[in-house]
Amino acid sequence: MDKYTVLLVDDEEEVIQVIMKKLDWEELGFSVAGYACNGVKALEMVEEYEPDVVMTDIKMPYMNGMELAHRIKTEFPATKILIFTGFDEFEYAREAVHLEVEEYILKPVNSMEMTDVFRQLKKKLDQEISEKRNVEILQKYYIESLPLLQANFYTMLIEGRVREEELPRYLTDYRLSFRGPLYCCLVVHTSSSQTPEGMNPLLLTISVQKQAEEHLGGKWQAKAFPYLENTVLIAQLKQESEITELTDDCDRFCKYALHIIEAVVTVGVGQVCGSIHELSQSYNSARTAVSYRVIYGASRAINMQENVPQEIIRSGSGDDIYLSKLFKMIRLGAVEDIEEAVEQYLNQVSFQERTLQLYHVDVMELISALYRFAANHEITAEVFPENIKVLYAQLLDMDAGALQKWLVDISLFFRKELLDARNRSTKSYVSKAKEYVHNNYKDEELSLDGICQALGVSNSYFSTVFKKKTGKSFIGYLTDYRMEQASRMLIETNDKSYIIARQVGYTDPNYFSYVFKRRFGVSPSRYRTEHEESENSGTK
Repeated sequence: MDKYTVLLVDDEEEVIQVIMKKLDWEELGFSVAGYACNGVKALEMVEEYEPDVVMTDIKMPYMNGMELAHRIKTEFPATKILIFTGFDEFEYAREAVHLEVEEYILKPVNSMEMTDVFRQLKKKLDQEISEKRNVEILQKYYIESLPLLQANFYTMLIEGRVREEELPRYLTDYRLSFRGPLYCCLVVHTSSSQTPEGMNPLLLTISVQKQAEEHLGGKWQAKAFPYLENTVLIAQLKQESEITELTDDCDRFCKYALHIIEAVVTVGVGQVCGSIHELSQSYNSARTAVSYRVIYGASRAINMQENVPQEIIRSGSGDDIYLSKLFKMIRLGAVEDIEEAVEQYLNQVSFQERTLQLYHVDVMELISALYRFAANHEITAEVFPENIKVLYAQLLDMDAGALQKWLVDISLFFRKELLDARNRSTKSYVSKAKEYVHNNYKDEELSLDGICQALGVSNSYFSTVFKKKTGKSFIGYLTDYRMEQASRMLIETNDKSYIIARQVGYTDPNYFSYVFKRRFGVSPSRYRTEHEESENSGTK
């Protein structure tokens, strides 16, 4: 990384301007991404720009620098923080040490001292990035990956090749501990087509595995191992509701991997199971979730129970690879992909060189597979006649072209049903969230975490679908709705601004005024006055 970005935070804009002009940012290897005059605005900018460094004052309105530093360290742990303040107090300094703040700088400070601080910080950032990208380190990570016996055991688990009565022996022999009581498979896919210049895709995958172990292994007691060019983690949960928190952690890891080691990573989150013997089911659903990156996008976590709640994750067609491919295209592909898959299926050996008897068997198997697919995905069976013999007779009477057209048509019908189910699910989340806001906007504690907990979904998935459907973030929508209610109250009532502030969920009247002015361009009192003047002039 050639340049690192810096966000400056101070309630005195002139101080920020002096800092920006005093330092030769280009020579130091930094660029100023922007600046903010209070902690709330700074946190918004951190979420938007994800700067490498945040340099903040302590004493600021709405949110002080120590609280800002704590929030940043919690949500963006890779971000470096510099405290730049006039407060020489032991408690502040001690808290800064606890937060792992890089420097606690007392005002006033000259440009030479500030330059030295950023030079040292540049060396530290360079070293951290270098360690993550260095080929020799990556090779060392590869050598230090999980022992072969453990990795082989994990592979046997997710493939369903371990008998339940054999589990205690394996766990004892390989010194493994699975405390659970619940488990979930994560499939971490690293794009091999989108890699940093000069980086070997294999080494990048190994680096991602190491970082996944560091970020997810401890909290979730996850066992990590490579499998089929991906990384698989077996996470352990105390209760099923933790799956949304796990999904959010995976989503943050995807963004971290993109920012730090420039890897495009997608994490598939499988279904929760109550025994490690059932991990093959969780793995299959996680692998299916990863394949949905073509629909929902990469560099994110995909939880099938959230993203496709109407679909039951089960294979639809035994061992037939051609039919399996067709069903995969129905779920993920475009129209032309389905048409191609149908043609490949009908051109397989049993259809080309078949006896009449074998052809009849193939038709029966096709009908059974289609029925199972429809049932597994809760697709209405009205597309089939009530009497299965009628459909069977119809298909036997069709020539090759008619059969191909029928199979394409029914496949496209299935595809439309699945797309409609996803859209209904997404709209349901959004409409429920809006209704929740309308009923609870007065609650000062209303937040993104709260609405996601109420809906039972992860922050990452909800934020994505809400913004896609409304064009706004959830917090943006909540703020706009509160401001609409506040503006109405200012016009329709004589309540003081601080009373209205409480009525729309703001305990700090100053911050309410700040948000209101940012939304309408004038203070609440001025907004009311202008409206009264407008009404008076209209009645004359």
